[in-house]
Order: sequence, then structure tokens, then C-alpha cells
Amino acid sequence: MQAYQLVGWQQPPELREVPVPDPGPGQVLVKVGGAGACHSDLHIMEAPAPPPGFTSPPFTLGHENAGWVERLGPGVTGFVPGDPVIVYGSWGCGVCANCRESRENYCQTLGGQGPGLGGGHDGGMAEYLLVPAARYLIPLGTLDPRQAAPLSDAGLTSYRAVKRSLHLLGPGSTAVVIGVGGLGQMTIQILRALSAATTVVAVDTDPGKLETARHMGADEALLSGEETITRIKDMTGQQGAQLVLDMVGVAPTLRMAAQVARMLGHLTIVGLGGAALPVNFSSPPHECSVASPYWGSLTELMEVITLAQRGKIKMLVEHFPLERANAAYELLHDGKIQGRAVVIPQV
Repeated sequence: MQAYQLVGWQQPPELREVPVPDPGPGQVLVKVGGAGACHSDLHIMEAPAPPPGFTSPPFTLGHENAGWVERLGPGVTGFVPGDPVIVYGSWGCGVCANCRESRENYCQTLGGQGPGLGGGHDGGMAEYLLVPAARYLIPLGTLDPRQAAPLSDAGLTSYRAVKRSLHLLGPGSTAVVIGVGGLGQMTIQILRALSAATTVVAVDTDPGKLETARHMGADEALLSGEETITRIKDMTGQQGAQLVLDMVGVAPTLRMAAQVARMLGHLTIVGLGGAALPVNFSSPPHECSVASPYWGSLTELMEVITLAQRGKIKMLVEHFPLERANAAYELLHDGKIQGRAVVIPQV
């Protein structure tokens, strides 16, 4: 089969011929319908050396995966070939306390590193994906795997980032989403679905993405700048927002996030821009909690799928055949993907 593999650090990935995996006991072979292209993949491609916990290339990219069950390994029950499934992407040991609570994203043994993330497991930018345990598969029902694939990360990460702060939201509350690409657009929809009374403010440098954010349910869509900070402060009686979600994570967005957050609020860093948040006695505001969630739990992905099945959230996707995966990543790098690029290995 063909697979889109990273062959070396700071080298462009290549389309290579690799064997089709054979599922062993407890494993499942999935015929990949779609694999989302994520900004974290770009960080992996551009890394000068193996990040902590990474194995050496070659390995197949792609950690946002959905498709159809192809073959079951010995002992697997609960699925039959042809079932449409989404693959939970953060694979843990399955036996530590966090994994037993379905929080494999915070595995205490393996760190919750999934397929295509350099942790020794090939990802889904290939015709088939070997999944080590059936517990990582969630039925999709009537959802199309080629559309649903990004829900496993873009949907789940956004959902977790909002859900952990729901106790701060409600009538009269404000949530600010900085950066409204694929994750930001999903975050806006999740805020609308989970806390309809919250005022949602979208911030970006791209007018086109702001227009999309309005269609997704944002109450305000503001071009990034000093006047944006003033506008948010005015909207909130100079108090700031209860929840600020930085989907970018670069120095300018983090500075803005600290300026528009409020006392006792939450500042949540989702983007992998790699900048540091300036912190002193007065900034962020007093007792404003700062967190950087990583993916979400298995049960939370089930909740995301339920929202999608009920039409509450929908990822805006652009499809690319496997041989055009490089083009998808180039567009992603240049900020020219409006929602999420999804690679379709088998057209």
C-alpha cells in the first residue's frame, strides 16, 4: 500500500510503498477514509531533531483518522468488517490510573502519544491503519469518515478546551476565541452547543476566516489589533472575558489573551505556536488560571461524535488525494485552508 511518510527531520515527507499490516490479537485493521492534516504535523516536519519521546523516521503521518473496519485480529469483538469508525488518537498504556478513567491523553506511562506522532505507531495517511486495540474505535453511525476524521483531534481538542471551563460560562458571560482556523471554527460551534447564552467573540488577522466564524455562530468577529482589546474590554464592562482560548500560541496572541482575560477567569492555550506567556503579579489578572489541554478523553470523543450526529457541529473540510498531501500541507502552512484539510487515501 502507499503511505505518506516522514523520512528524515527537516525533510519533505514522501509517498512510499509499505506492506499492509496484519492485525494481531486484539488489533484492528482500518481502511482509512480520511486523515486530517494538522498544524502539529508541520511542527514534526520542521523539527531539527527528534522531539522527546519520538522514534526515528521513517513513519507514516496522520493522527486524525476515520474509516471502515477492514479486518479484526483474534479476540476482537463488538465490530464487524465495514463498520464506519473514528479512531481515538491518543494511545496510552491502558492500565495506569488516568487510562482507566478513559483519559489516555494523559497516560502516566506512555504520555498518550498516538499514530503519526512519532511514538512508534504509523499514522493514517495511508490506505490502511493498524489500531492496537478495539477500545480506540468509536462507531460513526451515519457520519461519513471522510468528513468526520478531524473530529478526532480538531473536534476533541476544542471540546475539551471548552468543557473544562463550562462552570464559568452562562448568561452574561463572554468567551474569546483567538485564531479561527479549523480548531477555532470548531471551538465556536462547541461554545454555541454547550453554552448558548455565552457571547462568543472571534479574533483573527484574516477577514475571510472571520466571515466563516460569523457563519459558525460567533456574535462578534474582530480583526486582531489594539482596538480589538479595547472593544472586548468595552463589551465586558472593562472586566474581560471569563474564557479566552488562544488557538495560535504565538507571542502577540498570548499577550492579547492576557489582556482580555478577567480575574478568576480561564486562559487556555491550545495553539502550538511555541511562545511563552508573559506572567507577573498583575498579568494575567489575579487568579486567572492558565492551562494547556492536550486532546481529550475517550468518553469526550464519544460526546463529540454525538454532537456531530445531531448536527450541532460540523467541520468545514477540503479534500486532497494522497498524492497531493504535500500540497495540503503547503496550503496549511500558508494559512490558506479555511477549515481542515483531509487527505483521502482511497478515492
